[in-house]
Amino acid sequence: MTNAPQNTASAPSYKQRMFAAYEWHIAGRYLRSRRREGFVSVIAGFSFAGIALGVATLIIVMAVMNGFRHQLLDRILGVNGHAVVQSMTGEMTDWPVLVDDISKVATVTSVTPMIEGQVMATAGQYSTGVLVRGMSEGDVRKLDFIAERVQAGDLSSFANGEIAIGIRLARHLGVGVGDTVSLISPKGRATPFGVAPRIIGFQVGAIFEIGMSEYDKAYVYMPLAAAQRYFGLGNKVTSLEIKVAQPDNIGPVTAAISDVVRAHVNSIAANDRSLRLLDWRDLNKTFFDALMVERNVMFLILTLIIMVAALNIISGLIMLVKDKGRDIAILRTMGVPAGAVMRIFFIAGASIGTVGTMIGIVIGVTFCTYIEEIRQFLSSLSGTELFSPEVYFLSRMPAHMDVGETVTICLMALALSFLATIYPARRAAKLDPVEALRYE
Repeated sequence: MTNAPQNTASAPSYKQRMFAAYEWHIAGRYLRSRRREGFVSVIAGFSFAGIALGVATLIIVMAVMNGFRHQLLDRILGVNGHAVVQSMTGEMTDWPVLVDDISKVATVTSVTPMIEGQVMATAGQYSTGVLVRGMSEGDVRKLDFIAERVQAGDLSSFANGEIAIGIRLARHLGVGVGDTVSLISPKGRATPFGVAPRIIGFQVGAIFEIGMSEYDKAYVYMPLAAAQRYFGLGNKVTSLEIKVAQPDNIGPVTAAISDVVRAHVNSIAANDRSLRLLDWRDLNKTFFDALMVERNVMFLILTLIIMVAALNIISGLIMLVKDKGRDIAILRTMGVPAGAVMRIFFIAGASIGTVGTMIGIVIGVTFCTYIEEIRQFLSSLSGTELFSPEVYFLSRMPAHMDVGETVTICLMALALSFLATIYPARRAAKLDPVEALRYE
């Protein structure tokens, strides 16, 4: 007895590797707009645009916030130093010994004796309050933000007792190189009628532009010897400005300097023991804390744009699953496993998020690269100043992109996009073919 020949033809097998070619093909067809699924494609387009704009906006805003911090930190530390030893009485007598001791601390690059005092500057009918900083010519030349940004005159005039002023102060007073600026100090000579203010005229030898309006309109640099005579301090100074090799890691250096100051205080006269040490974090704590809080809040707020776009992916895929119920049922009856159906809709949603993220990165990086040119174009187009130096302290709009931060934004956008596809994809995989085809 012979067995009848068996029919070897069977339904096609779809048990292939994950993310097979047919899964990508079907997902692509579902994303392409046709008349029947036009509304679904519109939602997918809005989701794509939302993710791209969200990623681009996050990159731009974070880059600008980082740029603000870096530029302000560079200018503040470039002008003021990384730490300062101040006298509470306003006078430091035995400062040369302390300068030598602090200079021996590891990673300390310079120690600058200095005199600071607030006075009134007048020229003609104009006047304003300024901060006088008395420093030697050699120490001023070490300040790159001063020495390399002299717009008029020369710092060599320091040797003749002339002063250097900021460009905004020069414009406010209406003076130039060679003109005389009168400095009025309320702490003058005692007379039978009270304290007479000290008024001395100084010739302007140099005009600099730091690029930070608060410094360009309020700082006056004076030779140390002239400042000692002007404030009546003799050979004394008011503070020591310290610079270190790594200002971001100033904590250990500050501790070592503090030990040196404490030992110095214990070895000098009791009337000269009112010294204190402050680093740049203490001097600008409120300012930089405010920048950090604003940066974190902006990051959280702008992340909502990406979250809204991810919600649009969910709604779009749910509508797509409902619209493609018959197709899903046919695929299941042909032998396509539930996992493959789930991957088809995962690919559809993840493609929107991935392409949107990549486009957003391109837009964000391009915008940050040409941000100053874009600002100038928009300013000329609108006829208004979009970035006022008096308000934002800087003369140019900064943008500093951090690679790690950009990668974090990219991964966050991709993660939100992938998570948004899980529920609709699982819903498609669980669709009952019998129920889907019952009324077809």
